[in-house]
Amino acid sequence: MAIYSIGDLERLSGIKAHTIRMWEQRYGLLNPKRTDTKIRFYEDEDLQYLLNVALLNKRGFRISRIAKMSGEELSAEVERISPIKLGPDTGLNLLTLAFVEMDEYKFNEVFSHCASKNGLEETLLGVIYPFLEKLSLMWLTGAVKPVQENFFTQLVRNKLIAEIENTPLPSSAHAPKCLLFLPKGEKQELSILLVQLLLRRRGILPINIGEDMELMDVEDACKVHQPAYLFTILSESFTDVPVEQYLTDLSDLAENATIIVSGYQVASEGLSLPENTRAFADLNGLRHYLDSIAA
Repeated sequence: MAIYSIGDLERLSGIKAHTIRMWEQRYGLLNPKRTDTKIRFYEDEDLQYLLNVALLNKRGFRISRIAKMSGEELSAEVERISPIKLGPDTGLNLLTLAFVEMDEYKFNEVFSHCASKNGLEETLLGVIYPFLEKLSLMWLTGAVKPVQENFFTQLVRNKLIAEIENTPLPSSAHAPKCLLFLPKGEKQELSILLVQLLLRRRGILPINIGEDMELMDVEDACKVHQPAYLFTILSESFTDVPVEQYLTDLSDLAENATIIVSGYQVASEGLSLPENTRAFADLNGLRHYLDSIAA
């Protein structure tokens, strides 16, 4: 059972803490429990209820009306409105509900709607990945269950793999190659899969050699494939050697390729990079760069 503070409810629902308190006092919408030291806390059913309330409220239902609904009536109204005109606010709340309830149907509903309206890449980069980042922060505070995060991550992974399989490999024998890998300690499989998809969609042949790669492994792969580009991620979990030294060593073994690197450790300014290395603070910046080299 997860335990939520009122701040957690605010971050997950988008409803300000003072509004939640007002709804509690005026309408009795929630009844938080208290620890032995009188600290208020909420549980899964409270978050689920609040998300349903937010969905109806954003679709024009008055709080006074919602407060009078039974649990069955509330759920029935949410089911009735959720497939219809799914706007950005209701979509985000449904995504959060899909996470809390571990509901694949709700996840697919939101994903399909956003992809049909905004396109696959905008959905992944503008909705799904920011949501995953938010969940990671919530997990660190203990506000969400690891099983919920794992379930949601697997849903996203399945979508990415399906999209990769449905996107043909570049047909030209002269298509540029990009070697993708993760150094030891990096656990960024979803990001690597997303970049693999972005490359395929732009006519660049991705060669994903996986995670826990030593530089000697990367060098061996470069000798076989002679890639025009290398891509990797250096987040806060990369601590083996200083980042600048690692990128210099990587540049030396692939001096004829362009090194593309993303992640937390290359986001800060002032990092001294080899001439053949391009760093991006986020995947949106990387996407624009891929557009420029694929043009």
